[in-house]
Amino acid sequence: MKFEGKTALVTGGASGIGKATVLELARCGARVICADVNEKSGRALQEEAARTNYTVEYVHCDLSDPESISRCAKEALARFGSIDILVNAAGWNDIQSFIDNSPSYIDRVVSINLGGTLHLTHALLPAMIAAGKGKIVNISSDAGRVGSSGETAYAAAKGGVIAFTKSLAREVARHSINVNCVCPGPTDTPMLQSRPEKLKEAFVKAIPFRRFAEPREVADAVLFFASPRSDYVTGQVLSVSGGLTFAG
Repeated sequence: MKFEGKTALVTGGASGIGKATVLELARCGARVICADVNEKSGRALQEEAARTNYTVEYVHCDLSDPESISRCAKEALARFGSIDILVNAAGWNDIQSFIDNSPSYIDRVVSINLGGTLHLTHALLPAMIAAGKGKIVNISSDAGRVGSSGETAYAAAKGGVIAFTKSLAREVARHSINVNCVCPGPTDTPMLQSRPEKLKEAFVKAIPFRRFAEPREVADAVLFFASPRSDYVTGQVLSVSGGLTFAG
């Protein structure tokens, strides 16, 4: 796939699925803005990309803070004028029973996984509408499709991302803007590696392919939705889970 002349912004771009997406888009010729709360990792990725002649720039963005989101959007638009591809890839949660969730934990999970996606998309959408084109790819989770024990607040937020994808796709189709969603299953990211070994072993046993997804494999699905190959596809949800989930 070729993305020469395209500008993409990827949230959570400094690690995991977001980082794989940043590098794949850049490898295919896009100018990519890595928006992440972790400045050290974001700057390191920018330097890593420069060594391979990829065009990647870092912008700080805390998705739990609407003011930070607004600054990120303004900076991105000031640098590049418009964003052709928006990938809402950032996510965060912990494994704990819902009854043990504190109100502050629930608020943070919802603000990062759902609120951040809504606020950033809202900030960048007018420029896409003015351009009469754009691709928005939201990364949800299969937890948002079928539920996941120990991740109830996270599943609720990610379920909201799926509903947001479908509703926004209907609203902006007349502007030739595509909105689609990728739902990863367990993926070999730093967040997954922080989980207890017994939990990871249980995941692997439940996956028909008997392995975790590589971040690049999820990024491949994102690039399909970001590319001209999906110009007649919108409002769709694609699971990348190794067969773990089949529910519609």
